[in-house]
Amino acid sequence: MFAQPAANWLTARRIHYGWIIVALTFLTMLTSSASLGLPGALIQPLSKEFGWNTEQISSTLALRFVLFGLLGPFSAIFIERYGMRTIICIALSLIAGSMALVTMMTQLSQLFVLWGLALGFGSGMTAVVLGAMVANRWFEARRGLVIGMLTASSATGQLIFLPVAAWLIEHFGWRAAVIPVFISCLVTAMLVFLFMRDRPEDLGIRIFGADPHAPLPSVAPGRRMPIWEPLHVLRSVSSSHAFLVLAATFFICGLSTNGLIQTHFISLCGDYGLTAIPAASVLAMMGAFDFFGTIMSGWLSDRYDSRKLLFWYYSLRGLSLFWLPHSTFSLYGLSIFAMFYGLDWIATVPPTVKLTAANFGRERTGMVFGWIFAAHQLGAATAAYGAGSVRTLLLTYTPALYAAGGACMIAGLLVMTMRRQNSGSAGGRPVQPAPAASNAG
Repeated sequence: MFAQPAANWLTARRIHYGWIIVALTFLTMLTSSASLGLPGALIQPLSKEFGWNTEQISSTLALRFVLFGLLGPFSAIFIERYGMRTIICIALSLIAGSMALVTMMTQLSQLFVLWGLALGFGSGMTAVVLGAMVANRWFEARRGLVIGMLTASSATGQLIFLPVAAWLIEHFGWRAAVIPVFISCLVTAMLVFLFMRDRPEDLGIRIFGADPHAPLPSVAPGRRMPIWEPLHVLRSVSSSHAFLVLAATFFICGLSTNGLIQTHFISLCGDYGLTAIPAASVLAMMGAFDFFGTIMSGWLSDRYDSRKLLFWYYSLRGLSLFWLPHSTFSLYGLSIFAMFYGLDWIATVPPTVKLTAANFGRERTGMVFGWIFAAHQLGAATAAYGAGSVRTLLLTYTPALYAAGGACMIAGLLVMTMRRQNSGSAGGRPVQPAPAASNAG
């Protein structure tokens, strides 16, 4: 509605409209991911009010991670068919509805429907795949930096709302904690409706970093890919060593972040006598460090071998998880963990996206990365349920922390088995594409 006048105004001042798209996508991913992080603060309040144990709540909440991941490849199809603005507005409305209705639930099955199904579907349509598509559509240069910024919004959004939620829970009850996310969804949806556009050619401008002397692109007709296209893409890349390694390491990434720390950290701290507000503040501190760490990771992935970056990210994360049970859970010990772990929370995404583009081509990056991200969320669901079961059976999270740390060390070694690709300055174009990636989706 206001996109074209805004684009003209910015172009006259030598500012590319792509940065407005980045800002809108940043807010979208931050808000939708905040809805995923919020349930982690509610495990103990829900258990206290309804008598549900940690395993029951965790198994229900694990579904949102599964849907969040599995919808990634299909969200690329929905966006191609119906446009970013439509899909984002529908997704944010679905999340806002699930936030409002959950305050009236009385049964575990209602939590399953609202925060398992509805929240999973809504957040899945605005997953990290959206950020990869925006970066590849709007940016020829600075793509790694953009991916880093958008990825940081996803992880940070899951954490920064938690201190506010914990304060609201303590003073007004858990139902009040959904209000900030509900309002953020509505405001962001309005901004997206007014200013979001799919591609630079929709506004008559070039992709950021393109040759300024090249002719302006024409508006491309909308693609009508069949809904089962992601399954064809999965079949075509499933035998690729690069895909298997990236999917396996991203499974471990989700297992060691969203599923374990995001979901169970507040409950873990409660076992050591730390109340919800300081525990949530530590998570917020992780989010702050993650914001800078992930942006820096995007900058590094434009300049250095992404395999080596991932080796260090996974290995250092594994060491931090080994150390956490021995941190004494003092404010000092947890602050050190928050800084060290937070810088590495989801810094794995920019180099993983770069390796995906280098191996499978820029046009298929969104869909192939969607399946890799699905593996990430399956890992998150595994840890969300598994850690809850371990806590219920053994009354401690320590074995789950050790298992996740060991898995991270394995991921660091796995990624070094990939062939080196020139994924830096080539703008995401494959230098030596894998045989399975030869057909453009």
